[in-house]
Amino acid sequence: MAFLHNMTGLTERKGSWEGEGQTAWLILMVLLQLTSELPAPGDFHHRPGGRCPLRDLGDGGRFPRISEESVEFFERMNAILQKQENMLRAAQAECQRGACTVPPPQEHVDQAFIPDRISRTELDLLYEEAVYTVVNRVGVPSPEQVKSDEELFAYLLKVFDMGEEEQDIIVQKVQESKRASFSLRVSVMKAKNLMAKDANGYSDPYCMLGILVGQSPRETEEKKERKFSFRKRKEKLEKRSSTKEVLPARCIQVTEVKPETLNPVWDEHFVLDHDDDVSVAEACKKLNEVSGLRGMGRYFKQIAKSVRSNGSASSGSEENADDFLGCINILLNEMPVVGYDTWFKLEPRSSASKVQGECHLILKLFTSQRDTTLSKKDSNVSIHKKLLCQIVEYEHAHVKREPYNWNGQVSPPAWTVLTHHAVQTDLSPLQQAIIRWQCYSSHHRIQRVCYSLLLRLLRTIDAEWDPPTVRGDLERQLSDSFRLYTEHCLCLMKNMRQVFPCTSAAAITRYELMLRGIGYMQNMRAFKTVCPLRNELHLDITTAVKTLEEQLKKLVYVVDAVCADAQRAQNIYNKLFYSAVKVDFFSIAYRQLEKQVADDVNVAMERVCGTLEQESSRLTQTMGEIIFELFMSLKILKGFREFLPLKDAKMLALTSFHNWFKSSIHKWLQIVHDRSCDRICKAVETDKIEPVQQAKHSSSAVEVTTCFSQVREIWHQLAWPDSAGAFIFVTRLTDNFCSEAVCYSEMITRKIERNQLGRDHKSFTVQLCIALNNTEHVRIFLGHLPRDLDWQGVERAMEESCGLEGKEQVYKALNGQLFNVDLDLQREAKRLIALLTDKMLPELRKYIQHISLSPDSINNDDAVSPLMKYLQDTMVILTETLVKENLTRVLQSMWELLLRMILDTVTENRGVQVEFYNRFQYTVETLLQFFHAKGDGLSLEDMKSGDYKVLDEELRLNKCSSFELIEQYYLEKISQQKTLKHTRYGRISVKCYYDAPEQRLTVEILHAADIIALDANGLSDPFVIVELCPHHLFPIAKSQRTQVKLKTLHPVFDELFYFHVSPEQYRHRFACLTFTVMDYDWLSTNDFAGEAVAPLSDFCWPGRPNASAAGKSVQPVILHLSRSKPSEKPIMRMLDARIGDREAQEFVRRLKEIEKSMEEENVTPQSSSPPSVAAQAGAPTQTLLPPFFFFKITHLQIP
Repeated sequence: MAFLHNMTGLTERKGSWEGEGQTAWLILMVLLQLTSELPAPGDFHHRPGGRCPLRDLGDGGRFPRISEESVEFFERMNAILQKQENMLRAAQAECQRGACTVPPPQEHVDQAFIPDRISRTELDLLYEEAVYTVVNRVGVPSPEQVKSDEELFAYLLKVFDMGEEEQDIIVQKVQESKRASFSLRVSVMKAKNLMAKDANGYSDPYCMLGILVGQSPRETEEKKERKFSFRKRKEKLEKRSSTKEVLPARCIQVTEVKPETLNPVWDEHFVLDHDDDVSVAEACKKLNEVSGLRGMGRYFKQIAKSVRSNGSASSGSEENADDFLGCINILLNEMPVVGYDTWFKLEPRSSASKVQGECHLILKLFTSQRDTTLSKKDSNVSIHKKLLCQIVEYEHAHVKREPYNWNGQVSPPAWTVLTHHAVQTDLSPLQQAIIRWQCYSSHHRIQRVCYSLLLRLLRTIDAEWDPPTVRGDLERQLSDSFRLYTEHCLCLMKNMRQVFPCTSAAAITRYELMLRGIGYMQNMRAFKTVCPLRNELHLDITTAVKTLEEQLKKLVYVVDAVCADAQRAQNIYNKLFYSAVKVDFFSIAYRQLEKQVADDVNVAMERVCGTLEQESSRLTQTMGEIIFELFMSLKILKGFREFLPLKDAKMLALTSFHNWFKSSIHKWLQIVHDRSCDRICKAVETDKIEPVQQAKHSSSAVEVTTCFSQVREIWHQLAWPDSAGAFIFVTRLTDNFCSEAVCYSEMITRKIERNQLGRDHKSFTVQLCIALNNTEHVRIFLGHLPRDLDWQGVERAMEESCGLEGKEQVYKALNGQLFNVDLDLQREAKRLIALLTDKMLPELRKYIQHISLSPDSINNDDAVSPLMKYLQDTMVILTETLVKENLTRVLQSMWELLLRMILDTVTENRGVQVEFYNRFQYTVETLLQFFHAKGDGLSLEDMKSGDYKVLDEELRLNKCSSFELIEQYYLEKISQQKTLKHTRYGRISVKCYYDAPEQRLTVEILHAADIIALDANGLSDPFVIVELCPHHLFPIAKSQRTQVKLKTLHPVFDELFYFHVSPEQYRHRFACLTFTVMDYDWLSTNDFAGEAVAPLSDFCWPGRPNASAAGKSVQPVILHLSRSKPSEKPIMRMLDARIGDREAQEFVRRLKEIEKSMEEENVTPQSSSPPSVAAQAGAPTQTLLPPFFFFKITHLQIP
């Protein structure tokens, strides 16, 4: 109003404009500038007549246009003044509209807060644990619990999404497992109003407790009126036919004695079992240690009392017996599932007994041993948490009305299973409270629940909190859950306007409960214990509200606006300015804006980098997306420098802006990797393993390569300007691609393994082939990475900056990654192929057996026909569904499998008719042609290697006669001898020459060296046996031997031997001389020291130096000795299998004698091994549930 009064006074003032007039002129100039319809201030200066226009404002009607515009102007000013009031009214109206029951918006949070899903294998093990819990239920169920096994099994079937066949297998496994062993945990808390037994009006009470083996219902009814007592009189025991009520001393547990009180407090805890081996002395260790004679008397009095109570000694005088204060008899088969936690009234021993008072006991049954896979490798806390998470996920998914407001209540079957499992695994109330909090708070990050539920769970933990019981993994897990929930809530606070809008009353209510919950949690004793270094809540909230994200978002808007303005300046304004006044408007505007943007972004990114360098800080997905968007916007803005003069383009502030983003881009790539893994997992889950369109791979392979292509395109758009600096990013991207590909191949293999149950051979084969093609499709994509990621450009840049070493480093790192991933993918492909061949194995075995058992009357084609028909049918399926590379792999695997099967069959059937081997020789040749497929299949070179050579040799040898096998044996010996250069068994020096006219071979054994020691004195008594082999070629030749040289390892023989050898005999390649070195033993069999062979062709063949009588002048030959076991040679096993062949058996016998001699030399005394653990333990015994718990309070009587 003051401003309006001043404006009105201007029209009435006459006289000078000095002072105030100048001020009014300036104000009016501002007002005229704000009004677009009025002329600019400069228009007032050069009016005709030089009259000031302000004097005309009061001249009625002369300037009507100015008056109207002034009115409009003041109306707009008034609207501005009313703006705040209008905003308040709008906000109030918005809140009133939000009072309706509108569901709150989704609480989208960072993907990093979402926990990992459990694998199918772990689910199966968890299902086994749940079934085991149901089968081993104990206790009387409460009304809200389910009693039917069938109802519980049906519920678990739906929770774990199990097939009926899988369920039957697991249920059968559980039923065959060992039953759970139960124990009873008893806490003796306190008693009140006990009867006084001492003259001072008090008692010295203590408790004895134990378990008595249960009676039959009939016995229980007979003894209904007779209460249990630890103290039994001898005469009463003798009258009873059964002593079942007598509790053995080893099962007695005793509390401390509380002197002079009628309201004792013990707070002692025991674990009872009817087979618990606890002695009386050990039980009495729990008595108070009281110094002095009175204390010792009390200690020994307790032992005497325990013995008397078991009837193991005469009752004697009873005047010093402890006074009976009352007992409690509890039937364990009537105990509730969760046990007892109540006051029990003390009962008399008989109708003559007088007792009074009550005792507070806590009793609970639990399993001391569980025969499940999970219980053997995981903790009870972890197992219960996984079970609860699985049930909570299922229960929440079936909430129909307002699932976001779920209070956590589960169905009766779920409550039954969880209660029994918690009881059986002996989880304390605090452990259960922590597990529930961890499970529900973790589930809340996936699918929101009511915040009041989470607040209630926190209050339960706070009420049960006991710091000494929370240690190790449980403390760490609780700390992690508090941290994750806090970070989750802070993440929601950052986006509270979207997540908790004022227009939704339900959202505001949830926000209030969330704030109350996180505030309560920060003040909990548990939180302060497990999270001692956590920041104050108000600091975290301040950081969350004042986020970098908002600042970066605004910077993105600013940079985008600058880019748009630069585009307009270049396309329009620059042309106007340059054509009119020759001024480069774009360069002026761009340099100014670019510098301002660079300064602001640099400051913001320094703050981001500083935050990310903190150990506890990480880059969220939202922040990563904003940083990437900012980088791309800056890249666009920097691109306008091409329109600048060259000298100006070099001096821009954004020239090296990419260096500001190095650390954040590196972490952003991790986010891309995590999201890619999630996308791949989802693709595998939804894949039906069916070919897409005209391809031979399924949808998941398309999704994976599409994901890879998008990541590759992101990298291309990023266009990192520093090629040498890009090396670390390219390495990271390559590693991500490789690990994601391997992860995908492993997941698709596991899915195929799970799907094989209940599928017919053809459908399973088709799915397996598609999975193979999926792996190959991904592998081909990875093969293009060197081109897609420009590895050569990175190598050149590293070579320019670091020389050849830098180039070599890039080459080894990147190609090493590609090589390793190729090996991993091939390994997964082999797993899939192994699944396929395993499915084929029964059929192939049947057809191979058909060929093996076919009689000789059936021709080879008919015997092989069933096998070939099966292979042809399989080949049709494989050809239609497999790509060429995988078809080759599968055919190669099938070929190798068939070769091994035939080889095993032939090996198992040695010594049969030659027709058997001819038939399999025909089978192998037929298969060879089938898999070669006239050049369209496997190459002959690849097929005729490895097992084929072994099988071909096996068939060839089996078709040989015994003499031919023996000849082959010596050929191999001759070949092996030629390869020997040096052995540890020594060597022998000989000279051999042949007298052709006389057909006489002279053998001169000179000496031997380094013979092995075979006697106890460290020496040997060697001699040499020389003979012509094989024996069937030299039937009349006798073996000859040298003299024995005693106690030496370097014997000198110098002995001559003569053999008759005809030209027809020495012409054979296998004809040879054998030199066998033996150790002479007087009282036992001679020991084998080594042998050597020399072919006769080396001495007798015409033209050789020693093939004449003059050969005696030639140099001696050094032969190295060997000691190979004959039984390791296939020929030996073939000859041994020919039972009816005398020559074969005789040959084998001689070789076995040599081998036996070698084995006797190696025999050393063996210490007797202790019996096995299983033998020591004996057969497992089942622990029966003890059905009776007995409790007694006694007054200690001191003599």
